[in-house]
Amino acid sequence: MTLRTLDSLGSLAGKRVIVRCDLNVPVKDGVITDDGRVRASLPTLNALLNQGARVVVVSHLGRPDGSPDTKYALEPVAQRLSELLGKPVVFAHDTVGQAAQDAVAGLENGDIALLENLRFNAGETSKDEAARRAFAEQLAAFGDAFVSDGFGVVHRKQASVYDLAELLPSAAGLLIQTELEVLDKLTENPERPYTVVLGGSKVSDKLGVIGHLLPRVNTLLIGGGMLFTFLKAQGHEVGSSLLEEDQLDTVRGYLAKAEELGVTIVLPTDVVVASKFGADAEMATTAADAIEDTPFGASGLGLDIGPETAAAFAQIIAASKTVFWNGPMGVFELAPFAAGTKAVAEALTKVDGLGVVGGGDSAAAVRALGFTDDQFGHISTGGGASLEFLEGKRLPGLEVLGWS
Repeated sequence: MTLRTLDSLGSLAGKRVIVRCDLNVPVKDGVITDDGRVRASLPTLNALLNQGARVVVVSHLGRPDGSPDTKYALEPVAQRLSELLGKPVVFAHDTVGQAAQDAVAGLENGDIALLENLRFNAGETSKDEAARRAFAEQLAAFGDAFVSDGFGVVHRKQASVYDLAELLPSAAGLLIQTELEVLDKLTENPERPYTVVLGGSKVSDKLGVIGHLLPRVNTLLIGGGMLFTFLKAQGHEVGSSLLEEDQLDTVRGYLAKAEELGVTIVLPTDVVVASKFGADAEMATTAADAIEDTPFGASGLGLDIGPETAAAFAQIIAASKTVFWNGPMGVFELAPFAAGTKAVAEALTKVDGLGVVGGGDSAAAVRALGFTDDQFGHISTGGGASLEFLEGKRLPGLEVLGWS
């Protein structure tokens, strides 16, 4: 792995360093409900501040439509970042306007500022290369060097991820280094037995990673909404559960390929079925091949793996030396359908080896269910980026930093 790291930038004392973080955290009524990504940015920020750099942090939050939207303002993030760093964080209420210019100009050595949401500017995510580059040039005027540390966006060719790295001396931050070291262990000579646990709603979101990992893993556990497409591909009825009819042939192909490679694909033997989508729904646990035999018939919705399956998955995970998990086992946001996800998380904390929570909904789930980050080998900050890496795709935000 070749990658320009912080050392390649030399001494940064007195230099203005723009740091692209991924501070895209859930905010409800102005309060951050999961600050995992803010905490993940601290090692790089502290390393730069301790050198005496003048740090300018940039990030996005949510998906505003290229214009300011108070719902996606980064001010709560600035407040939390200040608390975690133990020092003031200057917040600019715009990204490249007068407030941002004043905030950057006022920085002394060892000071830090956070600029407003990058996606309040259409140029950040523009498909027009000239528009994107023009916005990046405005950002570049604030820095002498650029550090890319937002792993969750390195699969995007965006102004603050790609173009900015071309315009300034650039390097990867400590978070990106850590993420790549972990993901490298998942793809190059992983310790065995190697188990991958995939959940979430759609098979189509995971097709690439299934195809790329099948020749590398020993066991693949399938849960979440995607399990019903697998069950249907085996000829079972799934009621009104989430189903991707257009992926049935692809799934059958993967089942056949796994058998050919000697890889064990483990599907649920029981599921939790509900009368409707809601915490107050009537529920029944049934064999995975008898979903329509519940009192709800063909209208029944599968919303979690069953207890028998959860126990089987947990046993396989705990006996593995390397585990990668991406995607909840059920609708964990609703308490009646969180048991499967909790069982997988609990098992992952017991892995005698490397247990990786693959970002996105999985990371949100383990924290919502009361687990702490230090109970796992690694919690990735990038769901989509992690999956694309494991699919073997080239990631523009890494390639621009010399990664190959």
